[in-house]
Amino acid sequence: MLRVRDLTISYGGEPVLERAELAVEDGRFVSLVGPSGSGKSSLLRAVIGLQRPLAGTVESGLGHSDIGILFQDDALLPWKTARDNVALGLVFHGSERRRALAQASLWLDRLGLGGLADRYPRHLSGGQRKRVALAQVLALTPKLLLMDEPFASLDAIVRARIIQEVAALVEREGISVLLVTHDLEEAISLSDTVYLLSRGPRARIIHEYSVTIPRPRDPVRARTHPAFAALYDKLWSDLSREVDDAGSPKAVA
Repeated sequence: MLRVRDLTISYGGEPVLERAELAVEDGRFVSLVGPSGSGKSSLLRAVIGLQRPLAGTVESGLGHSDIGILFQDDALLPWKTARDNVALGLVFHGSERRRALAQASLWLDRLGLGGLADRYPRHLSGGQRKRVALAQVLALTPKLLLMDEPFASLDAIVRARIIQEVAALVEREGISVLLVTHDLEEAISLSDTVYLLSRGPRARIIHEYSVTIPRPRDPVRARTHPAFAALYDKLWSDLSREVDDAGSPKAVA
């Protein structure tokens, strides 16, 4: 589905990310973790095409309409209702407006927002806006979903519930996912594979971990599986070695 080969990204002549290699196979969930400043978001922007690499390649064989993107900010249009925001991408890609609105309503229903379709973003909670943004992406039926810390701004309970919904949806729809996150628990509970970046500049992917927790998987209950604790300890130990002694563990957990 996606392969990054020998990718180097530079800002002002200084490599931020160097010779990165990773793969996202069809229907698999992959997370990328690492210290702040290690180039996680830069790699994601290179995959999207918003960042030109200094060297290396991004191979996918996918068109722009096959890739969905979910950032930390929901980027909803404040003058459009939830339904109109979800329908926006469908109309842009050529769907007739009535059909696009019907699809938007369907996705809002699937994400528990059927009764809020006519509300504007300012009248929605943070968790509800995140669900609208997710519906907006999933309505386009992407084959690959790219997410850059999309749940970071949510409180713990709302975050856990939305993560459960995302996990169920991507498993059911067979969507491939590349997630950038600082949260190790989130990475392990959601993923089939986790990649760890070293400290930047000139960050490199230094470890690849396979998550052996069986699927179908509830990402909340997955945290009680014996394999979870063992992998968390390993990942935390490896990540800690990459963090400056002056850094706070809470900044990367």
